[in-house]
Amino acid sequence: MGAFRWVSLFFVIWLTCGSAHAERRVALIIGNSAYKSVPRLANPVNDAALIGDMFKKAAFDHVEIRLDVSAAEMRKSLREFANRTRDAEVAVVYYAGHGIELDGNNYLIPTDATLETDGDVLDETVALDRALFAVEPAKRLRLVILDACRDNPFAKTMRRTVAARAIGRGLAKIEPTSPNTMIAFAAKAGSTASDGDSKNSPFAAALVERLPTPGLDLRKAFGFVRDDVLKNTGYKQEPYVYGSLGGDDVALVPAKPITAGPQPSPQDAVRRDYELALQLGSREIWTAFLAQYPDGFYASLAKGQLNRIAAEEARANAADKARQAEDEKTRLVMERAQKAEQDRAAAAAKAAEDARLKAEKAKEVEEAKAAAAEQRRKEAETAVAKALADKLAAEQALADRIANDKAVAELAAKQAAERKAQVDSEPKIAALAPTASQPSLSPQETAKLLQSELRRVGCFASAADGDWNASSQRALTLFNRYAGTKFDAKLASFDALDSIKAKPSRVCPLVCDRGFKADGDACVKIACRSGYRVNDDNECEKIPEKKPVATRDESKTRDEQRKQVESAPPKPQATGQMFCNGAGCRPVRPGCKLVPSGSGLPSGDGKPKGVMEVCG
Repeated sequence: MGAFRWVSLFFVIWLTCGSAHAERRVALIIGNSAYKSVPRLANPVNDAALIGDMFKKAAFDHVEIRLDVSAAEMRKSLREFANRTRDAEVAVVYYAGHGIELDGNNYLIPTDATLETDGDVLDETVALDRALFAVEPAKRLRLVILDACRDNPFAKTMRRTVAARAIGRGLAKIEPTSPNTMIAFAAKAGSTASDGDSKNSPFAAALVERLPTPGLDLRKAFGFVRDDVLKNTGYKQEPYVYGSLGGDDVALVPAKPITAGPQPSPQDAVRRDYELALQLGSREIWTAFLAQYPDGFYASLAKGQLNRIAAEEARANAADKARQAEDEKTRLVMERAQKAEQDRAAAAAKAAEDARLKAEKAKEVEEAKAAAAEQRRKEAETAVAKALADKLAAEQALADRIANDKAVAELAAKQAAERKAQVDSEPKIAALAPTASQPSLSPQETAKLLQSELRRVGCFASAADGDWNASSQRALTLFNRYAGTKFDAKLASFDALDSIKAKPSRVCPLVCDRGFKADGDACVKIACRSGYRVNDDNECEKIPEKKPVATRDESKTRDEQRKQVESAPPKPQATGQMFCNGAGCRPVRPGCKLVPSGSGLPSGDGKPKGVMEVCG
């Protein structure tokens, strides 16, 4: 009994000390989808639930998930979270929803924002600096993750009160001033992120896949996230991380400790006490064991042993009664007792013998049960020992793999440093710009991406199928003419792809056939009301009524007029083409035609001149 108390006291002290030294980690998750003034976003609420579940499985001490919050609710959540981070080692804020950049500053947009003018941004949104202030008290790691780089509909409808005020595309670059602070963007500053075609965005899916890896440094984890998102978005979206950490590895989920041998289990003490009680085997010992361990596997075994002892005692009592009855029968025979008394004694002896046989059978049953229970105990202990050995082997393999990855990274860094030192020591003839590494895409995939971008700027009308044929080459030649570039039209190159991606709107002019007119970036058929038709100038004119049949004199006059018309020089005819410029689109005037401007240089409004109208 004393051993039991000492083991229990040691176990409680070990649990108390272990929890006192564990670091405290907290997280705040915000997802805004149901905006009141603009269309609903599909994924932020799903992404917030997914990220929150990830932090809960990573054993964070406190995880708060807030969905579709207003400006007041968002400020209150950040204020309460700042109080929780005062005694925390790690603090994380994740936001999914709309964000906006104004004059180089970033703001998170609540669901009740209207943003009718640019001045409303300061009143109706929450500055990103407010989230950085909330994680500031954390001692070891301050992390802010922003999945807010989507194409912002507020910026398209917002009225500018100051013409020079800049509203950027995506979020602006930011460099945190506090140490051990990292800010992760779903897309690089100045670019937008994609929601994807599934339930969660590509950025959120990559975060859940990479961040919870035990012992993996955050910088390397976000590098894996960048690679995953680039691959899943066809190299259109590149996540980016701002800020820096120290030289030590910082993992969101600490690595599991690797032990040299098997660790003591809380059941080991119970097993040792059970084996000691099994050697003594008395009713008092088993009663004391059950008082100390009333529940569990070994308690069931102890109850079986008590049942076996009770059966043995019942058998012994029955045997004593049978012996006493036999002695009484012998005594009566010797004393020549009456026949009735002898019969009663014989019946009592028979009943006692039957009871003894029943007790013997009950004892055998209980002994068989106890033996089977003991066999199950040994098998269970063997299975536990095997599972523990397999777990230790798996943890050792994981530790070896992490150590190997770290060694490979250190070797690569060392080789890079040696190459840099060798380059620095060589004579420098000219400073050459480093060549950016190209994505590992096949020629067909590159051609398909280039065809898609040429369609976007209005230079390519066919489907993007990855076949760099004559029509694709003509499209790139048109882009060179109107954008002022000189790319090789026979080759689908990454330089041409980057140059076309940089164009925000149409480059090649829109030319419509007769009977069609330009409507934005498409040609639509001209519809005239009843009684009207499209003339040569692409305008609706009234259909002339049929004139009565002319007389002979009128026919002669008409013949003379026709001869005069036929002998006259031909008039220029309308081409049915449309000419578009900054003032709008109109039909090409009769006798005129469209020719390339020749220079291909951008005009004063930043757009290429394209074509010009020449008459005469």
